[in-house]
Order: sequence, then C-alpha cells, then structure tokens
Amino acid sequence: MSQTNLTIRIDENIKQEAEMLFNKIGLNLSSAINVFFRQAIREQAIPFALKPYDDYYTGERLERILHSAGQAERGEIVTKSFAELEAMANE
Repeated sequence: MSQTNLTIRIDENIKQEAEMLFNKIGLNLSSAINVFFRQAIREQAIPFALKPYDDYYTGERLERILHSAGQAERGEIVTKSFAELEAMANE
C-alpha cells in the first residue's frame, strides 16, 4: 500500500493536547489519524456522535426559546421582572 502526505491546519494547543493524549495510549498523531480514518470508512460515518457541547438548547429550554422567538416575530411585547429574568438565567 502506497503512502501519501496530508497537510492540515490545526490550533497549536489542540495539536499538543492531542499528541499528549495519543502518546498516553501508545499512538503518535499520524497513527491516531489513521485509526480515525479507518473507523470512519468502516462505519461510513464519523465514528462518534456529533452534538452540541451540552444539552442547553434542547427540551423545555428550546421550546421556550422558540416561543419567545415567535412572540418577537409577532411583535408581542413581553415584560419580565428582574427576579424572573434572574430565575430564568439560573435554570
């Protein structure tokens, strides 16, 4: 099997952290990328779930955001007290 070079741009800190992690499990950066590519080809997909950092914009919170957006689009004026806003921020 012939080899080829791959040039990518990545944040230096990300590269260093990745190298430290991969070294802990016995891989160099090139081997880790090869593992990723092989697994992606095998699964015909990214081999892990891609999702937001957290579930902040899901469920009830998402419903409230969409409801508020609808109110704004309809030009409805909604008033909230400072205490209500503070309580919403702490949920």
